[in-house]
Parts: sequence; C-alpha cells; structure tokens
Amino acid sequence: MSVIDWLLDSDPAIRWQVMRDLVNEPADVVAAERSKVATEGWGARVLALQAPDGLWAGKAWDHDWTDTFHALELLRRFGLDPASEQAQHVVSRVKEYVTWGDGAPFVAPWARNPFFAGEVEPCINGNVVATGAYFGVDMAPLVERLLGEQLPDGGWNCEVENGATVSSFGTTINVLEGLLQHERAIGGSAEVAAARGRGEDYMLERRLFRRKSTGEVIDPDWLQFSFPTWYFYDVLRGLEYLRAAGARPDPRVAEAITIVEGNRGADGRWPLQNVHKGESHFEMDAGEGQPSRWNTLRALRVADWAGRSE
Repeated sequence: MSVIDWLLDSDPAIRWQVMRDLVNEPADVVAAERSKVATEGWGARVLALQAPDGLWAGKAWDHDWTDTFHALELLRRFGLDPASEQAQHVVSRVKEYVTWGDGAPFVAPWARNPFFAGEVEPCINGNVVATGAYFGVDMAPLVERLLGEQLPDGGWNCEVENGATVSSFGTTINVLEGLLQHERAIGGSAEVAAARGRGEDYMLERRLFRRKSTGEVIDPDWLQFSFPTWYFYDVLRGLEYLRAAGARPDPRVAEAITIVEGNRGADGRWPLQNVHKGESHFEMDAGEGQPSRWNTLRALRVADWAGRSE
C-alpha cells in the first residue's frame, strides 16, 4: 500500500485533508468528505462527549487533554466544518454557558470570563483566538489584547507576569496561529499581519529551533514530532504555520526542513514521537514510535510547500 493510500485508509478528519492538500481532489469531493467529520469517526466521538452545560469532562481547562479547551482544539484541527449544524450547536453551548472557572479548584476574578473572552496567559489566549475565529466567533477584543502583549523581540511569553522579558517559542506559535486564523476570518488586517511578521521573524532569526546568541539547539524535544501538539512547540509545527501563512521558504528554514526529512522512516512514513503526557478521550495513532498518519500528513504538506516532495 502506498503512503497516500495508507493515509486515505483512515478517519474522515485525515482523509479530507489528504484529498485537499496532497491529491488535489475537486472541491466538491473534498467538501463531501469533510462533512463526514461531524457524523463519523473521531469528530463525531468528540462532539458526542459535550455535556448539555457546554463542557467536556466537566472543565473549561485542565492539565490533561479531555477538557473543553482541548476538545474544541481537536475539532478545529480535524477540520469540522464551522457552518455545520453540529459545529454551530456545540459552539453556541460554549458561548452561552462556559466560563474559565468551570471545573476549576478555585475561582480567580478572570475565571468568571466567558470562554471566548479568554483568560490571562497569551499561550492559552492564542489558542482561544484560533478556535473562536475558526468557528465564527468575534475575537477582536482578545486579539487587541494579544497585540498589546507582543514583546520587543517580536514574540510572546506566558511568563511575563512572572518576570520574563524575552519571548518563548511555545507561546509565540500559539499566538501566531490564532492571529492567522483571525485574519482569515475577517478578511485581513494590516495591524495583525505586521504583528505576525514580527513574530515570524523572531522564529526565523533562530532557524526555528536554535538560540540566536549561541546557535545551540534550544530544546531537543523540538526535533521530534507529536500529534496532537497541544500547546507545545516543535519544528514541524513551526513549519506548518509558515506554510499555512503563505510564507515563502527561505534559507533560514532549510535546516528545519532537513530535520523533518530525517525523521521519515524507511517505509516513507513519519512516526509518532514525544507524546505529551495526559489523559485523552481516545488514541488516534498506533502508539509512540509507530507510524503516524497525522505526522505523515503534516510532514508531506511541509515537504510539498518546500518543494521537496517526491
């Protein structure tokens, strides 16, 4: 079985993206496959787990991966059609009922915020913007807050309130993905595009994984690829963002692309690596170290963008 056939022999959440991005099926065929995310497989399973109070697992956010925040992120990454009846239903429940204090052991003042108003950390708020904008929620107020939190070096850092003065890749990638999704939702914004440009330069000046000062690898874990990535950064996620943003590959990403190519197995597939610990509703790959359809799809898209596809 070819790698493409193996990818297509999968869940609708993967199949429709393979059809769109790797085999260029007609738009109506892609749309028909995408519509199945709401009624079959992983997407339908996540949708069915939302309670009448809008919550997943009784929590707005937690350190595992079964809560409302992470369930919505999965549905976004699956590509659940925002116009579908199912998407509108789950998002309306979240808008009506969910606040950040739901399921939390204590309730700080910000925890009374409605879910799509965001909380205090830009790494979390970037993801909220991405999800809200994807599902048609007006995220302009939270975007304005994020723009005001951009640091002089071009990125963002969740630890500013604890004294951090320089950016982090983990926070920056979450904010950049959110700002890009917001731009798409509103049809563009010069201010947001400029902020994204500064954030992209922050990452590119460091070759997506090296310290600007010494050239050392910032974190070896960034050279392995997980899915879901959740709030964690890795080289493949950085390249995926640049591809999605329409950036042109330049010499500063060459080494990162070589790292992606080097993770490919002899069978032409990419493994699941660096699984982030935490409870999940279900597994989507065979296990750590085994071939991963998600990572293979993502890596092949990046290779195509970089002009290195077979």
